[in-house]
Amino acid sequence: MSVRIELLPDPSRQGLETSGGITCEQEALIKVDRETFEEIWTPSTLELLARSYWDFIRRRTVGLIRIRYAPDSQTVTLLGRIPLLRFRSPEFSTGSEKASIRWPIDRGLLVARDGRGKGFLQIEARRRDGGDPDFPSLAVTSTVSNFYPWIRGTGRFARLGTWIYSQTQLRIHIAVTRGFLGSLTSIPDEVIRRGVTPGAV
Repeated sequence: MSVRIELLPDPSRQGLETSGGITCEQEALIKVDRETFEEIWTPSTLELLARSYWDFIRRRTVGLIRIRYAPDSQTVTLLGRIPLLRFRSPEFSTGSEKASIRWPIDRGLLVARDGRGKGFLQIEARRRDGGDPDFPSLAVTSTVSNFYPWIRGTGRFARLGTWIYSQTQLRIHIAVTRGFLGSLTSIPDEVIRRGVTPGAV
């Protein structure tokens, strides 16, 4: 299998708002050989992307961030105990041109009270036409939409809190997401074809 990854520039931001939901998006262009492209365009590949994303975060944070699963939710925790972010059950969508997995945001220590039950985290893959016919392209996008960060605060503190958020939590999220997108080239051939996360039992 031959894979080429190109990380695309983040959309320009004029500054974060001191109230309301925040949206953050990173994108990569992935080119694979024609045979592999036809094999991976399946719902199971989307599940692979999802599992790989959470596994990457766990490994990148040396196990400090762990995922706790329940029948109707998925919780991002600190050391498996402190609930930082809880998502409702993921929503899958597949079609001929694009496929996505979306985790609706529920609550958690990182979510402001007025942001509970709002927003989502989504990974989407879209076919890209044109280019080299021997190496079809997929645009893979990771988006956090309508997120209300607790650290931003409200009132007079909101302006300073927004700056603190942009320099800490947001920077970490962008770095981890771009790292994940760039790591997709290291997923072995058998992982893509069988839908098994590296290191999984």
